Amino acid sequence: MFITAREEGNINGVNKMLFKKHRDVRPETHHYLRRFEDAVLQGQAVCRELAKLKAQGFVPDVVYGHSGEGVPIFVKDIFPQSKLVCLFEWFYHAHGSDVDFDPAFPITVDDELRVRVKNAPILLDLDSCDRGISPTNWQHSQFPQEYRSKISVIHDGIDTEFIRPASEPALVLPRIGLDLSGVTEIVTYVARGMEPYRGFPQFMEAIQLITEERPKCHVVIVGADRVAYGRTLPEGQTYKQAMLEKVKIDPARVHFTGLLPKPEYLKVLQASSAHIYLTYPFVLSWSMLEAMAAGCVVVGSDTPPVTEVITDGENGLLVDFFSPPQIAARVVEVLTRPGEYEDLRRKARQTIVDRYALRDMLPAQLNMIAKLVAKK
Repeated sequence: MFITAREEGNINGVNKMLFKKHRDVRPETHHYLRRFEDAVLQGQAVCRELAKLKAQGFVPDVVYGHSGEGVPIFVKDIFPQSKLVCLFEWFYHAHGSDVDFDPAFPITVDDELRVRVKNAPILLDLDSCDRGISPTNWQHSQFPQEYRSKISVIHDGIDTEFIRPASEPALVLPRIGLDLSGVTEIVTYVARGMEPYRGFPQFMEAIQLITEERPKCHVVIVGADRVAYGRTLPEGQTYKQAMLEKVKIDPARVHFTGLLPKPEYLKVLQASSAHIYLTYPFVLSWSMLEAMAAGCVVVGSDTPPVTEVITDGENGLLVDFFSPPQIAARVVEVLTRPGEYEDLRRKARQTIVDRYALRDMLPAQLNMIAKLVAKK
């Protein structure tokens, strides 16, 4: 059984149930508590669907829920004997990770208090779950010490059979009218949203420098013009709009593709001469690991989620998150002497095959669940 609020999508052999909150968060709710109220409303909606299943005689051996938004918080109230496994991606701290990382966004005491309360639904899940999973050691380290023993570090897994280098890559995407088949220098960037959390402002400043120095270079940017994490700009302006007003780029050589279907996204990675990945000390993106699996030269920020995977000069290149000139300089190095980075490309892919391949991670998760169910 799969319980979700999203109407689109179905999986063969999986029964799907929809849940829907009976109301939205009230505007008069204290702003520290709005996220928690929404979590309770979502958990309550899931609870109603679980109760229907129970009334039909369906009692699951395992319930697997994504922590953070409230979905699993009432599972044990309906199915106390079922094993609850939660995916724990992030635990929030006002200091030492993402919230106070960027000096462009100084935090206030009000922010500190709000961030503490933001963890409330996650703490409920940590208390009630039988087992947790966190994708990386860095993310695992963010959780309170007293709960870490309940959380196994197992990545979701990268499909290295699908995400792999191409022998003769050519970036042609007819659906969106993009043909870079004759281009030999392609810099790539991928993110869910174009925003500070993923270094979009620094990236845009860097590509101005890169394209000025490399007149035949093209840049391909995959992602939505939105904020997935962090703060939005006032008056509805997006970071893409703000940066296009700030930097000078040639629109004929800088291509915004929007979100892409997986096969088109893979073609972008396979054609990449250098792939830029920047992130706050936050959740590590799948896209960086997939870029490495595709054999990209990743120029990544020297921040903890990245350095857990990349060793500078061995399987990728590290740069100062806040230094567009340094980002640009390292990319230009790769574009100038591409042949010198073939071994680094191979080692990047091998890192993912050895440590993050779906063929290993999925059995590890299933084995963890099997052991949990075997315990009475």
